Amino acid sequence: MPTEALHLSAMLADLAEDRDGPISLGEIIDHFGPRAFGAVLFVFAIPNLLPLPPGSTTVLGMPLLIAAPQLALGSRKPWIPRFLTRRTIEARTLASACRRAIPWIERVERLTEPRLGFMFGRAGDIAIGAVCTLLAAVLILPIPLGNMLPAAAVAALSLSLVQRDGLLTLIGYLIAATSAGVLVLSGHIVWRAVEKLGSMVGLW
Repeated sequence: MPTEALHLSAMLADLAEDRDGPISLGEIIDHFGPRAFGAVLFVFAIPNLLPLPPGSTTVLGMPLLIAAPQLALGSRKPWIPRFLTRRTIEARTLASACRRAIPWIERVERLTEPRLGFMFGRAGDIAIGAVCTLLAAVLILPIPLGNMLPAAAVAALSLSLVQRDGLLTLIGYLIAATSAGVLVLSGHIVWRAVEKLGSMVGLW
């Protein structure tokens, strides 16, 4: 079946097939074909939805910060530095991770379908890339529990690219706007607390 007709879960299932030896990041990206941008963004966004040790979101957010701007600039396939594409993972480890993720992705896919096609195309994809770039920049910041909403927005937007579901794109934009609002509110609260503390100790 052509890659364009496959759901992300089906592409992951293909990766989960029994095979021997290591598989490189470059091979994984090539496997996703025309859906590579959406798949790569989704795969690296999902772990950021989990409570992670300090610094983890910075590491996991870097691939997003490399790929998302390329989508915003109109690239059709993500370019990853060669030293990263040569990095390998054991095929069995990758297969195990894929098998755990597939049931959850299938549940989301049942609710999605190709619709609102005007949300995509060159201008639409660039807009998604620009928003994901801003969200990735937030993800790499060491903000306690500040990764979940941006990661959810990137996951929704990237999955919408794979599924070509414009409604899911709108949901992703809504989550992104909510994330921005929460970030601004949090920053305001922190600044007010700093101001109050400063006045208490006589700094100003």
